[in-house]
Amino acid sequence: MAKWRIDPDHAAAEFRAHHMMVTIVHGQFNGVSGTVLFDPAEPSHTAARVEVNAAGVYTGVDRRDTHLRSPDFLDVEKHPLMVFETTKVEVVAANNLKMTGDLTIHGFTRPVVFDVKYAGPSEFIDDDKVYTTFGFHATSTINREDFGMVWNLDIENGGFMVSRYIDITVNFEADLDEE
Repeated sequence: MAKWRIDPDHAAAEFRAHHMMVTIVHGQFNGVSGTVLFDPAEPSHTAARVEVNAAGVYTGVDRRDTHLRSPDFLDVEKHPLMVFETTKVEVVAANNLKMTGDLTIHGFTRPVVFDVKYAGPSEFIDDDKVYTTFGFHATSTINREDFGMVWNLDIENGGFMVSRYIDITVNFEADLDEE
C-alpha cells in the first residue's frame, strides 16, 4: 500500500454553521497535514490520519475567530489539533468511499462518517523530479455538542445563535511519499 503525504499548500478544512437560524457562516482552517495509505486498485484498504491546526480558524471576523478559539468552542490552548483517523472504509462507487473513523475535537473523540471522492493520479515535473498526486474531497456533518462545544444563546421564536449541526469539508492533494 503506497503512502501519500498531504500537501499543506493544497489543503484546507472548511465548515458551515447556521447563525441565528437564518444565514450560514463559513470558516476554514489552512493548517492541514497528515498521511493516507492508499492504492486505487484496492480503495477499501485506505487508511488516513488527518490533522488540522485548530488555532488557524478563519471566518473573516476577528471577534468570531477569537471566540471560536476560546474554551466555549475549540479551546485551542488545551487542544491545538483536531484529528481524524480511519477505522473502516467502504467502496460506494467508482472513486467514492464512505470513510468511518474517530474524530477528535476539543478533547472529545467520536465516530464520524465522511463521504469521500478522490481523483487522480496526476503527475507533474518540477526541477526534473516527477511528482504523483491524488486529490481527496471529504464531507460530513457533526453535532458540535457531541464534542463538548455547547455554548449558545437563545433567540426569539425558540431558535439559537449557533446551529448544533456543522457541515465539514476537507479538501487536499496527497503526494506520493517516496521515503
